[in-house]
Amino acid sequence: MKDRTKYFAYPYVLWIIIFIVFPSFLVLLYSMTTKESNGLTTIQFTLENFKKFFNPLYINILWDSIYLAAISTVICLLLGYPAAYIISKAHLSKRNTLLFLCILPMWMNMLLRTYAWMTILGNNGIINNLLSFLGLPTFNMLYTRGATVMGMVYNFLPFMILPVYTALSKMDTGILEAADDLGANKYVKFRKIILPLSMPGVISGIIMVFMPAVSTFIIPQLLGGNKNMMIGNLIEKLFILNGDWNFGSSISIIMMIIILIAMSIMNKFDVDKEGGARLW
Repeated sequence: MKDRTKYFAYPYVLWIIIFIVFPSFLVLLYSMTTKESNGLTTIQFTLENFKKFFNPLYINILWDSIYLAAISTVICLLLGYPAAYIISKAHLSKRNTLLFLCILPMWMNMLLRTYAWMTILGNNGIINNLLSFLGLPTFNMLYTRGATVMGMVYNFLPFMILPVYTALSKMDTGILEAADDLGANKYVKFRKIILPLSMPGVISGIIMVFMPAVSTFIIPQLLGGNKNMMIGNLIEKLFILNGDWNFGSSISIIMMIIILIAMSIMNKFDVDKEGGARLW
């Protein structure tokens, strides 16, 4: 029976081949061919698509995307870590309610959530109407970089809270009790015990937020008004508007490489993925 269990994995292997490996191969093939490659007999391999990306215009778009994604990730960490800590310390009944409220917005389509922020941040939105009612000056918040960052933080914040909460909830409370017996105050316990033990969750949260943030295109398009084009918007325009699948695929491959490098770097800081980083 033990030898037969491996057969249950075959459908998942087939699924991975059809929906992950094969599409990735097609993207790689498009990135290394020209538009004139209409079939196997006329296929023409080239690296011009990759060389074209190193134009200063596209490099600036890439750096701007990384910059906004990094800011959003840092804000998510600053907001998500305390939230995850509060949830992990709450009573079990309240903890489930808090987790439910954290996950609830994710049940709604991301496009609808972003449209909701347009009504909040618009010139005639909820915030400006409230400021006008209070006799305060209004602000142009929509179609700005700040609105883009705010939208990414709102949409990706649960991806930071959940892994950090998981790491904190799995923490051995006996270590904290031992620290209390040794006279450690709250600051020392957090710096030398809680933070190191929660680092696997922090690393996972950073990866889970940064990856979709750097490649998103809906949020900057709706909240940023395309004033600050991100790399996701560029790929979308190349595929849908320009029909340049080859150049768009090459940028997608470059983004995959950048994300894999970022993940490998972050994983070096993840000493123990089970929630037990070193305490020194």
